[in-house]
Amino acid sequence: MSRSPSVDFIDFDSLLSDEERLVRDTVRDFVDDRVRPIIEECHRDGRCPIELVPEMGRLNLFGANLTEYGLPGLNNVAYGLIMQELERGDSGLRSFVSVQSSLVMYPIYAFGSDEQKERWLPKMATGDAIGCFGLTEPDFGSNPGGMRTFARRDGDGWVLNGAKQWITNGTLADVAVVWAKTDDGVRGFLVEKGTPGFTSSDQHGKFSLRASVTSELGFHDCRIPGDAILPKTVGLKNALMCLNQARYGIAWGGLGAAMDCYQTALTYAKERIQFGGQPIAAHQLVQEKLVWMLSEITKGQLLALQLGRLKDRGKVKHYQISLGKRNNVWVGRESAKLAREILGANGIVDDYPVIRHMLNLESVYTYEGTHDIHGLVIGAEITGIQAFEPPARPEVRKPAMKGGV
Repeated sequence: MSRSPSVDFIDFDSLLSDEERLVRDTVRDFVDDRVRPIIEECHRDGRCPIELVPEMGRLNLFGANLTEYGLPGLNNVAYGLIMQELERGDSGLRSFVSVQSSLVMYPIYAFGSDEQKERWLPKMATGDAIGCFGLTEPDFGSNPGGMRTFARRDGDGWVLNGAKQWITNGTLADVAVVWAKTDDGVRGFLVEKGTPGFTSSDQHGKFSLRASVTSELGFHDCRIPGDAILPKTVGLKNALMCLNQARYGIAWGGLGAAMDCYQTALTYAKERIQFGGQPIAAHQLVQEKLVWMLSEITKGQLLALQLGRLKDRGKVKHYQISLGKRNNVWVGRESAKLAREILGANGIVDDYPVIRHMLNLESVYTYEGTHDIHGLVIGAEITGIQAFEPPARPEVRKPAMKGGV
């Protein structure tokens, strides 16, 4: 199978190192050879392609930008390009790797004890162990600080009660990174599969991310040992640090989906013959759609690259990552819509990947901070005014009646 073409209008490749291009092309070949032949069937069946996990482990895709413990220590641009290429295949596949890497391996790496790192990181790097990240709750998504899950000290251990919702890899996971309130604030815990009082069940009826496992986690007087706590966690800010890692990868991933939609639409437009024996690519309206996609993808590439360079220098800010996630997922979502229009009726069948990307991106547009919430993050930075909560209603006073009582 020939490698999928690049989407590169301004010689973007010249801005990448040889290693970064090699990483990208290796993952692109993997997606073309191993993912594309099965992903539509996985989407139809609502099945996660778990058989690909060992191969992704051999390719060093898990924890690729982390060091030590046998991890490859790639720079953040190379990591972003991995996310881009995986999402060219499917958002669910990128979600799997993103959760494993940024939301499970990263918090263990950054906040865990030496024993926790030595136990979990090598196994997670190979895919021999799978993890999930438990922050979102049934009643608290955009407001994680409202969580109700609580861990109380009990002797030498902890007792955990609560629930988490919309958890990628939840029923597959050997270990869950769970965030809970304690008497000392929000802390992170490692809860292992099979722990009494820990349950997980899959979310059914999804029309989006069907090649990904989405679950609910329950904790019912779940007793965990004292060393299950991530000792360096000191508040909700640590959970948000993990989300920043994942959101950065999503900024690249959204471009991958956009690229696949653009390339599919471009090829189709040049081959689809209509009025007067000409391809529909000859029509001005079709060209305008293609140009919009290419323009926004190109701008998104430069944005993602700069975020990666800043991240490698330790200078990236959370609101800059919000801009990347917000913009590039929007570009992916809009590109899927335009590609669907170009393909006409063929745009709604899975002979082409467009409708699958379109459905998947509805989830990506929402998770890891919704489009609107990231807008508020950016708005707070540029105005200095937090607008996450509406102002209190002013007191309304009844007008005094003339003539006394």
